[in-house]
Amino acid sequence: MIIGVLKEDAPETRVSLIPEVVAALVKMNVTVWVESDAGVNAFYDDKSYTDAGALIKDESSICREADMILSIQAANIPPHVRSSATMLGVYQPLFNAVAMQDWAEKGYTVFSMDTIPRTTRAQAMDVLSSQANIAGYKAVLLAAMQYSRYFPMFMTAAGSIPPAKMLILGAGVAGLQAIATGRRLGAVVEVFDTRPAVKEEVMSLGGKFVEVEGAADASKAGGYAVEQSEEFQRKQKEKIHEHIRKSDIVITTAQIPGKKAPILVTKEMINDMRSGAVIIDLAAATGGNTELTENNQTIMHNGITIIGNSALPATMPADASKMYSKNVLNFLKLLITKEGGLNLNFEDDIVKGTCIAHGGAIVNERVQSLVGNKVNG
Repeated sequence: MIIGVLKEDAPETRVSLIPEVVAALVKMNVTVWVESDAGVNAFYDDKSYTDAGALIKDESSICREADMILSIQAANIPPHVRSSATMLGVYQPLFNAVAMQDWAEKGYTVFSMDTIPRTTRAQAMDVLSSQANIAGYKAVLLAAMQYSRYFPMFMTAAGSIPPAKMLILGAGVAGLQAIATGRRLGAVVEVFDTRPAVKEEVMSLGGKFVEVEGAADASKAGGYAVEQSEEFQRKQKEKIHEHIRKSDIVITTAQIPGKKAPILVTKEMINDMRSGAVIIDLAAATGGNTELTENNQTIMHNGITIIGNSALPATMPADASKMYSKNVLNFLKLLITKEGGLNLNFEDDIVKGTCIAHGGAIVNERVQSLVGNKVNG
């Protein structure tokens, strides 16, 4: 089997496979082709790939001849890929259902790494978690760069500096890393989450968990938030408003798979914030958690800086690519035979759960419901 790695289009800086993982695949009897300069933005040059056993090829050759094509972004897939190819990336199929239908009709087998079941067995393949970890870390550093004051408390001859007050909305992987990073920088951290089960984790990292009673049960949502009742949302917004007016830094992380991000921070709340405060919205790509968020934009509103950025992992491309490619390798081990061939075992719940299209049809039920195509088999 030939696995081809495409170079990502800007602004994406990550690469699907790093040389270390290429070497592992070569030992598994897989041939790896890498598009020239595919890893250069992640600081992996072509020589590092050839040293690992890969062959450097042009995009056209990869698209015509590779059995499996790796590209992180759906928009990076050229239209001239061979019809029998298998695609692997992070394609956000619930938001790109039309593209998934088009790929199915072209005969592609499509695996989207962001749909991997969030189970214990799949942890080593969980790209959402590995990349969210980076996003939470970089969100705090970005906030520190934009904030006009210190994060830690300082006692100086010129007077005392109080610590920054940070509010984090959502204690998933990104939120937990943001807590840890904020605490290391000396901020006082408060955290909201609709899942009471995360309280212990928040407190173990030094954060204060702010509870709102009456949340819907999210225990079966695979680690994601779930939609809440109108009554709970009202209580939640009141509590957030109470705390946000005292906050210097706000980091929002709440997303619901396949749906617009919930609005947790209203314009009214932002108007009550202290001038000079900073909001980092990690849910910007799906609409944002604030009423004023604009994706990939930094705006100033009444002295409040609002940064909409869902692509922070691409600002740490070397380590982001390393973690992503390790996730990919662990998933590929479920598909590759000892001889280096491709074996699509749909009896495996991880393989089945990650597959979006196969045999000319959409096979993921949630995507199928969006395009109205019958599930195959």
